[in-house]
Amino acid sequence: MPPSQKSSAVPVLPAVLCAVLAALSLLCAPTATAEPPSRMGPQVVDAADVLSGADESRVLDAVDRLYREHQVKLWVIYVRDFASMAPRDWAARTSELSGFSDRDLLLAVAVDDRGYWLNGTLPTEVSDGELDSLLAGTVEPALRDRKWAQAGVDTADGIGAAMRGAGGPWGWLLGIGLVVVAGAGALILFSRKRRRDADRAELGTARGLDPADSAGLAKLSLPTLHALSRERLVEIDDAVRTSEEELALATSEFGETAVTPFRTALDAARAATAKAFTIRQQLDDALPETPDQQRALLVELLSTAGKADRELDAQVTDFDAMRDLLIDAPARLDGLTRDIVDLTARQPASDAELARLRSAYPATVLAPVADNVRMATERIRFAEHNIDTARAALAQPVGQQGGAVAAIRGAEAAIGQARTLLDAVDQAATNIQQARDGLPAALDELRTDLTAAAGLTEFGGPELAAAVTAATATTDRAAAAADTDPLGAFHDAVSADAELDRAIAAASDRKLAVEDLRRRLERALTDADARVAAASSFITTRRGGVDAEARTRLAEAQRHLAEARGLDATAPDRALTSAQTAAELGGRALQQAQASVRAWEQRQPVAGGGSQAGAILGGILLDGFLRGSIGGATRGGGGGFGGGYRPGSYGGSSGSRRVSRGGRF
Repeated sequence: MPPSQKSSAVPVLPAVLCAVLAALSLLCAPTATAEPPSRMGPQVVDAADVLSGADESRVLDAVDRLYREHQVKLWVIYVRDFASMAPRDWAARTSELSGFSDRDLLLAVAVDDRGYWLNGTLPTEVSDGELDSLLAGTVEPALRDRKWAQAGVDTADGIGAAMRGAGGPWGWLLGIGLVVVAGAGALILFSRKRRRDADRAELGTARGLDPADSAGLAKLSLPTLHALSRERLVEIDDAVRTSEEELALATSEFGETAVTPFRTALDAARAATAKAFTIRQQLDDALPETPDQQRALLVELLSTAGKADRELDAQVTDFDAMRDLLIDAPARLDGLTRDIVDLTARQPASDAELARLRSAYPATVLAPVADNVRMATERIRFAEHNIDTARAALAQPVGQQGGAVAAIRGAEAAIGQARTLLDAVDQAATNIQQARDGLPAALDELRTDLTAAAGLTEFGGPELAAAVTAATATTDRAAAAADTDPLGAFHDAVSADAELDRAIAAASDRKLAVEDLRRRLERALTDADARVAAASSFITTRRGGVDAEARTRLAEAQRHLAEARGLDATAPDRALTSAQTAAELGGRALQQAQASVRAWEQRQPVAGGGSQAGAILGGILLDGFLRGSIGGATRGGGGGFGGGYRPGSYGGSSGSRRVSRGGRF
């Protein structure tokens, strides 16, 4: 019973009894209890009773405005404490109980614990840098000053401002003024700018569309569909490559059986990605499509890439649970340190091998591996830094060790790429030697076919004459280049021999003997293997600077190479054609990838770039705009990476846009 209701009894009781009753009333008075996670009802909940009626209306207006303008629903809850739970876990559990979707964000504030957490999926229009600036520069200061309502309003308005962009009406007024002053010429420039702005705005909207929404995608303009398709191809190709690296590590740790569902998902994603690249190749080839045909192909490409993303993202939670890097983390770090020691010991031999190759062959032959040792050194330094970062994080109290996860992943990826880079130097010598060993037989075969063609001149017509001329020139050129460029000479000899064989077959109305065809096919497959492997290694270890065109050519080369191997036993003539096509596309992929990397390097602020720049180029650190950066102790975050970059992990390109950030204020 409250003391106010007992006051009438005080005059008739002794003073001692009055004091006892007063003490009992204080002991029995209700106290604030912990607020466990529960399903959100209203969009703004003040369980801590810190908002006035006007304050609650301000927060409601802000979250309503965010939803009206951007269809993003922000939920805000104020509680006394997080019920002895970690802020991240409390917010995640509340979101789960509330059935939130990818368009929902939750801001949870514990006023007595002085902690907060923002949980949900970050809109694609908001960069990680913008979110960090909003939380650290605006929201946390308001919470520290106990401006509870202002913190909720600032969160909603800050997200809305980031999604709108920094532009305002003054730019348009200035543009109109320039049109008036400059006349017709300025009007043209303004119109072009507005078109570019509209295209950028449409592309920003398109990035948020569900890849399964074919109707929504079909409404986009063709330039936007083309631009979006190239972005998605780069993203999903990076996701598949990173997932392959992560899965290889998981397989070595847990065995093939344990990773079966993840390998199945990766195989399905890889198949969908290959199909998407095939569509892009069809759009890029010399045969034009009508606008309607282009639109249909682009929608199919985006839907296919989205399917690949979903295949990977569906397994992320289970994969992360299996590969909890905090379990036995010290032993894992010790193993990574031993790997660094082994790789460091390999460097002098690889450097010496590269020097030997440089003294024997021109720069063009060694271009794919010329800087591999230097890049391996950068990856090793990057891995050492992350191992130190992980050990420092593990020294923190339990619950504050999340930074070790990203650091371990970054170290693992860097060590894997360093090993690949050094292996490629060793393999280069093997490939060159295989070409040197196979070149004499290829030239002998070419000379034999030239002798056979001489007796068929009257039957061969222009096709045979052209093939003989090309084969004769190739024989002389390849023989001269045998010592300086055996790979190129071998490729030219094999290609010229295949063309001459076809011309002889047409002139003599006979098929190539199975044995001859088998030998030619074996050489063609060797050639294609080397060229596709060189392009794949180059793109994998420099994927941060490789665009969609090179990846498309490589995907097509890999498809033709797989087709050649599939037809090897049943249709060797078709397999030979596929192998030659794979070799040609592999060479084009490498050339385009090299050009793309050179352009990327020219855009960097400092030449060389150091270990972090090397990690960005290698795709170990991913641009937060393309795949997001989670930060803190969540999947893909932490580790001391700057500039909106973070290490990749198993999963699709869109799965890591989950936001899980917060802290103390």
